[in-house]
Amino acid sequence: MQIFDPRQNMSSNKFEIFHYVDAKFEGVPVHQHDFYEVYFFIGGNVEYSVEGKSYHLKSGDVLLINPLELHQPRIAPHQSAYERIVLWINKNYLASLCTNEVSLTRCFDNSNPNHSNLLRLSLAQQKQISSRLTELLKESSENNYGSEIACRAILTSFLVEINRLTLSRDNSALQERKTSPLISSVLDYINIHYCEKLSLEKIAEEFFVSKYYLSHAFNVAVGTSPHRYITLKRLIHAKQMMSSGIKPTTAAANCGFNDYAGFYRAFTAEYGITPAEYMRKGR
Repeated sequence: MQIFDPRQNMSSNKFEIFHYVDAKFEGVPVHQHDFYEVYFFIGGNVEYSVEGKSYHLKSGDVLLINPLELHQPRIAPHQSAYERIVLWINKNYLASLCTNEVSLTRCFDNSNPNHSNLLRLSLAQQKQISSRLTELLKESSENNYGSEIACRAILTSFLVEINRLTLSRDNSALQERKTSPLISSVLDYINIHYCEKLSLEKIAEEFFVSKYYLSHAFNVAVGTSPHRYITLKRLIHAKQMMSSGIKPTTAAANCGFNDYAGFYRAFTAEYGITPAEYMRKGR
């Protein structure tokens, strides 16, 4: 088990895996990664929010989160120890594990019909997943002969199994609390119009509600304000553009920022590096 590391960026260009147990957990804000995340919940009292959907987790649940999704664990106060295994996978590394015939990213694809971030497993399936993750934790922490090859084999096999479980799961059995129709529509609206001039007032007028009601309802459902959600969505899409070689100034303009100075401030505040540094890292 490891001490919780609050960073939200990868040090490795392959994968990282953590086993955390926290008696007290201060929480993390709504955030997004440039990598894939597999989250295996072991214990505690947690409501996990992913893009407006809330999942009340049970021991043995698996969450699958793609690089575009904003998410946040919400930890109940005065709970028992919060335990989980978290696996981060670099996008390029995961692509290298796929073949022309088999995509291991399918389980993360929220464009698939009836997609859910949650996998609720049988006891036998939970033991299988737990065993694979424990094996990967052990192998990755030891510098044994051929460890890199062994880790790649374990991870590939694990992802094949996760995709099989995703394809075979019974979606009707998933426990998911969706947002209200209003907030769901507002999220869809923002995701379509993020590159345009948006404000709380404009969105409230669009949906015929007061801005005060909308702000409160949005915060409760999503875990952050409409303003911050819009900013994060713009930053996510700007990073995608920059990763494909588009200049930061162009990305900022195309993603709805009024000026480059505003984009620069938002980017450095959220990610701790400048847009130019992000470009140089080639992430």
